[in-house]
Amino acid sequence: MNDTKMTGMELRATWSLCTVLSLRMLGMFMVLPVLTTYGMTLQGASEFLIGLSIGIYGLMQAICQIPCGLFADRVGRKQFIIGGLLVFSLGSFIAAMTENIWGVILGRALQGSGTVSAAIMALLSDLTREQNRTKAMAFIGVSFGVTFAIAMVVSPIITHNIGLRGLFGGITALALVSVFLTQFVVPNAIKHTINREANIVRSSIGKILTNSQLLKLNMSIFCLHTILMSNFIALPAMMAAADFLPNKQWKVYLITMLVSFAAVVPAIIYAEVKRRMKLLLLGCVTLLLFTELLLIFANGYLLMMFVGIQLFFLAFYVIEALLPSLISKEAPASYKGTAMGVYSTSQFIGVAFGGTLGGFMLQTQGSCLVFLAGAVVALAWWVISATLREPPYVSSLRITLPISCASVDYDQLAQRLQAHPGVTEVVVVPQEHSVYVKVDITQTNRTELEKAVAV
Repeated sequence: MNDTKMTGMELRATWSLCTVLSLRMLGMFMVLPVLTTYGMTLQGASEFLIGLSIGIYGLMQAICQIPCGLFADRVGRKQFIIGGLLVFSLGSFIAAMTENIWGVILGRALQGSGTVSAAIMALLSDLTREQNRTKAMAFIGVSFGVTFAIAMVVSPIITHNIGLRGLFGGITALALVSVFLTQFVVPNAIKHTINREANIVRSSIGKILTNSQLLKLNMSIFCLHTILMSNFIALPAMMAAADFLPNKQWKVYLITMLVSFAAVVPAIIYAEVKRRMKLLLLGCVTLLLFTELLLIFANGYLLMMFVGIQLFFLAFYVIEALLPSLISKEAPASYKGTAMGVYSTSQFIGVAFGGTLGGFMLQTQGSCLVFLAGAVVALAWWVISATLREPPYVSSLRITLPISCASVDYDQLAQRLQAHPGVTEVVVVPQEHSVYVKVDITQTNRTELEKAVAV
């Protein structure tokens, strides 16, 4: 258990599943910066219907996220991932073949129905050992941010050269490549591992939904993606109206992404080391509120738009990296997987609401109303965030119980682990051969706890 060097199979599982998820997310993100401008050439298009086509993806993801995660555990995770990618491919193909906005809406709905993120995380859990799983998950988390940045930059260039239908055709091809990688490159899991750090447990959903701290954090990711989607409804068209044409907009995204990436790691390290996560969250929400107010008055002023976009993505990337860490710290022992499932559902509800709201506001009163709505959301979010308590600075660990523990007094085992410095919670699940621990790793590390279990 103390061998932290990844095996060849673990490395293959990590990079292949990371590639599959990245290609899938790339297809989702590439639509955002171009659909508002290029989508208006579709038959029957309006600002509201463009917003609906963006938001319906999130709605279908929100509906399917938890049920699909539970279903994947029954039918086999690899098979489920392939099926979900094929559904996503079908939706992308329909959107590529249509010249009508309703065809794009149907295609986007099917794209959202092919949800595979939870199954990919669960399969990665099957294919990596406990001591290496955090590294594998972190690698996927980093790739998520990189994928978003790549999509923002390359999408306007691709769409300018081959059109919106060509973009959806490319997304179809990426999804089919993901199917090939899943079938022939991703390793087969020898056994199905029940890991509550990565899997949704149906019986624990109620407890997660009644946890006030987790509810506030779920509201946070809802607000963040509501503002993100509504901004993407207004910003591309607003830049185009100021003679900064869609084929040039990748330049501003490239610069803002690079600056934002450079700021994320120092900000998160500072918040973790100094134990100021709540302060950092409040500061970033305040910056978002300021950004939305700035963009209200930026109509026609390119420099002001660029400053607003930079400040927005700076706050967005920090919050996007901060919230999963807060969820992990606040989730009760053995409930992290379920907490992350509810968190992801809240995120996609925000995508659905933000896209639809942004389209309606843009069609009703123009971009100023979109950003005013974003400011109202940010203000409400700030009030909610101010009531958060400082999180416990603990990590979630899962330790496998040896076979020799079958006759052990589990209450006594829990008490022995609880006696270690920094351990705040211990849950033993004998039927899963697992013990879940919340611990401050600056006081007690995984190796010491594994030794205690082995004894």
